[in-house]
Amino acid sequence: MTSIRTFLILSVVAVLVLFNFIAAIQGYSSGMEKAGLLFDEKMLNTAKLIANLHVEGNASNIEHTSTIAFQLWKNSKLIAASSNAPKNPLTDFQPGYDYTNFDGYRWRSLGYYDRKRDVWILLTERDDTRFLLAENVILESVYPILLGIPIICLAIWLIIGYGLRPLSQLANELRNKKTSDLTPITTGDSAKELEQVSSSINSLLERLNQTLEREKLFTADAAHELRTPISALKIQLHNIKQEMPSNSDALKQLNDGVNRMHHIIEQLLLLYRTTPEELVRDFSKIDLYTLAQNNIAEQYSLFEEKQQNIELDGVATEVNGNIFGLTALLQNLINNASKYTPIGGHIKITLGKNKDKPFLRVEDTGSGIPAEAHNRVFERFYRHNNQQTASEIPGCGLGLTIVKHIVELHNASIKIEPSGFASGCAFIVEFNQ
Repeated sequence: MTSIRTFLILSVVAVLVLFNFIAAIQGYSSGMEKAGLLFDEKMLNTAKLIANLHVEGNASNIEHTSTIAFQLWKNSKLIAASSNAPKNPLTDFQPGYDYTNFDGYRWRSLGYYDRKRDVWILLTERDDTRFLLAENVILESVYPILLGIPIICLAIWLIIGYGLRPLSQLANELRNKKTSDLTPITTGDSAKELEQVSSSINSLLERLNQTLEREKLFTADAAHELRTPISALKIQLHNIKQEMPSNSDALKQLNDGVNRMHHIIEQLLLLYRTTPEELVRDFSKIDLYTLAQNNIAEQYSLFEEKQQNIELDGVATEVNGNIFGLTALLQNLINNASKYTPIGGHIKITLGKNKDKPFLRVEDTGSGIPAEAHNRVFERFYRHNNQQTASEIPGCGLGLTIVKHIVELHNASIKIEPSGFASGCAFIVEFNQ
């Protein structure tokens, strides 16, 4: 994709070079023509001077270079000539200019008849010398223009760059905006041309902000409205279980469905509570190791039920973050590892620093996640199941979405790798602090 700056610079420079090239060609052609006229006029004046000197008898003593040759003829007799002139007439006895060849050169010739003295002056000048003299004079006037083109190009580059600086500033402001920042951009005293662009961007940000606000309000309201009847339904279901056989398949299916619905509602509420404005406002120093210990203790019954081994390795690791968000992050990663790890499996949580960056690693001996699904597992409501169906593993596909959201709000990164065990996968969260 070509940049506006490159397009403008190349276009202006191309037009400038083309214009200067045409001007140089035109100037060269016109200059050579005018130089030729000046040399012809000089030859005529020289011929008149030779005629005057003939009267005084000094024509043969005229100092001259090898590039000029002359003859004086009277009554068809050669009465005077330069040392380099041949015995034959240099040109026809016709007034005016022409070209002739002798002595291995091409010469510009002039025939001049002096009526008063009744003599013909035949004068020639080497054409190559005339050409070189004229070309040198013209090129000396053209060279400064040609040499000035790089300087002009540099000036154009600087001027266009300065003119497009407001556009670069706008791009940097948009690039540095955080995903949670939907406030209008400010252009200050930028060019008027950017007002429409910034106005359109601000309008888009406002519409986007309104849409997200409506989505959050709907999610929160819907979850809160559903929470009460689901809680009441769980109570009634508990009462029914006391009166019905415990091995009733219908009752078990109903209980699983209610629990799944309750889990979805809790996750929706959690997603609402992990919005940027809810988390970023309350950051503090938190020890991940202690937080992990508390999470393991709270969910220990879950590991005990599936006879899973849970291991915590590492040292005290402090990060700057929100206690609620990091608790939710750990809960979801540990709970997710437990769900997909079979009975008697192993879960390991490692905390520490890698190149002075705090990290959290949660790995298990589950079925693992193929590489092609590593990015998709963070999408909302996406659930990857390897050899197990969604009905066998409880969940709604929001847990890892919430994890990803919390990771981004803490300026951290998350990736998935094969675990250090024979099977399973590892989630690694690295904090850029």
